Amino acid sequence: MHFLRSPSRAGRRSVRGFSLIELMITVAIIGILAAIAYPSYQSHVLRTQRAAAKACLSELAQFMERHYTTNLTYADAVLPNLDCRTQGNLDQRYDFAAGNLGRRTYTLTAAPKGAQARDTDCGNLTLNQAGTRGATGTKGPEHCW
Repeated sequence: MHFLRSPSRAGRRSVRGFSLIELMITVAIIGILAAIAYPSYQSHVLRTQRAAAKACLSELAQFMERHYTTNLTYADAVLPNLDCRTQGNLDQRYDFAAGNLGRRTYTLTAAPKGAQARDTDCGNLTLNQAGTRGATGTKGPEHCW
């Protein structure tokens, strides 16, 4: 019995895998996508943590109002360690403080720290007894709140 090779397979070598050029093009495309996506992700994380800090300031302001209702002064108020400060590691990203404590005045401040300190757009977020919102960053309170 005589076996013949098929003419379509004769003289053709089998190609397996990717060429070096194809691999380099793929790596370059992944690098370009990563260069675009990572800064966008970092910006989103900063904005998300800022939103959590604003919510926590509002919760602390509610505490201050309850304190005033009971004591008729803000002067001796001590900020409690509320869940908003500890959940999600917000206490590692912001320092919360009460300042300007008087009989009828207070100012709550959330100062960014650690990785959140890169948030130069808003900087320190503030909230006072009149509900006035502030930000010490380059963009001001109308952008940050």
